Amino acid sequence: MGLSTVLKNYVNGQWQESSTTEFLEVINPATVEVLGKVPLSSASDVNQAVEAAQQAFTTWRRVPAGDRIQYLFRLKTLLEENLDDLATTITMECGKTLAESKGEMRRAIENVEVACGIPMLMQGYNSEDIARGIDEFMIRQPLGVVGIICPFNFPGMIPFWFIPYAIACGNTCIIKPSEKVPLTLQKIMHLIEQTGLPAGVLNLVNGAKDVVDTMLEHPVIRAISFVGSTPVAKYVYSRAAATGKRAQCQGGAKNPVIVLPDADIATTTRIMADSAFGCAGQRCLAASVAITVGEAKKTFTEAIADVAQTRKVGYGLEAGVQMGPVITAESQSRIEALIQKGVEEGAKPLVDGRTPKISNYENGYFVRPTILQNVDPLGEIAKTEIFGPVLSLIHLETIEDAIALINQGQYGNMACLFTSSGAAARKFRYEAEAGNIGINIGVAAPMAFFPFSGWKDSFFGDLHGQGQHAVEFFTQTKVVVERWHDWTRQF
Repeated sequence: MGLSTVLKNYVNGQWQESSTTEFLEVINPATVEVLGKVPLSSASDVNQAVEAAQQAFTTWRRVPAGDRIQYLFRLKTLLEENLDDLATTITMECGKTLAESKGEMRRAIENVEVACGIPMLMQGYNSEDIARGIDEFMIRQPLGVVGIICPFNFPGMIPFWFIPYAIACGNTCIIKPSEKVPLTLQKIMHLIEQTGLPAGVLNLVNGAKDVVDTMLEHPVIRAISFVGSTPVAKYVYSRAAATGKRAQCQGGAKNPVIVLPDADIATTTRIMADSAFGCAGQRCLAASVAITVGEAKKTFTEAIADVAQTRKVGYGLEAGVQMGPVITAESQSRIEALIQKGVEEGAKPLVDGRTPKISNYENGYFVRPTILQNVDPLGEIAKTEIFGPVLSLIHLETIEDAIALINQGQYGNMACLFTSSGAAARKFRYEAEAGNIGINIGVAAPMAFFPFSGWKDSFFGDLHGQGQHAVEFFTQTKVVVERWHDWTRQF
């Protein structure tokens, strides 16, 4: 299946051109090749998709859950059969390595698998005789039309935190991919089309802020799922709340990792390098601050510096490449400016990845792995989400001091600890204020049957993506109290 030079929207079971006259180029961040043009769709495009979704909802909600998930079973097979092609597309438009892209799609497929359990997951409960002859029960029903707004860093996985659960629960959807990486979801929608999913159940509208604002203001859209930066997450959450919508808005992060003296340094270093530099640091669970405690400072610092210096950077489709580019030239400039900010605050660039020369890809948006040593715990660089392959090193003398520093932070997406002490691990998971906790784990990404948690400014809402949280988010509860008289008897 090929992609047109100009991408189309998918509305009411049909591929159609946007009504807009504005387009953005989709750029391969490694080669700077133009991969296509994405339309910045108008409010009328969104309104048309919402109308189609609303019409489809009246029929779709009446389809039994056991029948709805049959489309997901077919989709799982199609995703597996086309995994290599989808992963290649992710690498081309997003920049990560092919192995990382394949791993991303595996996570997407996991969510489809979990959502296939909807006939059980969305069950209610009941009680007989809450009073004499009166029964009470609770059932879950779909919301209606829901909106999904996706980020650039995981174009294949993050849509599946929401799509399979939403439609399996009986909702219909409008999804907007990131305008930076629209090709992956375009291909996925072609696969969904092959499942025979009824027209209007799932609609795709390309675009940017105008599309988001129209979704937020539209009275028919009942809920919004969003992943992105904290400032935008706050904006989406506040606008959704103001218009009476449910919202689950995943924001930014500044993920700290504590390394204790009793940690296995070789294993810790390997895992930490993959966390900090994997996907070029452009994931919301990337380790960004390493806090060494006591004697761990010397051994870990030397080991992580060596790994950072030797990590192979290049085009993700080439064999042996361990890290690709960042997403845009603007991201490259912003990351390099933040590295300089850290230096100005007194940090030492132990490994400096600015202005690299990548053979055959000199124009690509590359930043090599960077390590800033002796970062000021109270400085801006220790608090700012860099969203690039930059690891800050801070040294403290006790685990208590390290946990206190973590808990002072603005974000609460992930926090990890490396140790061989069960007592230290229990103390950490009990006290650390973050929604995803890792013990000797560098990327504490929940499996699809657990919610992708986040605390503080890393999440706005009550119910997260994935698992049972997703089922609860995409359904509303109805409580029924009923009594049936036996008119043949006298009361």
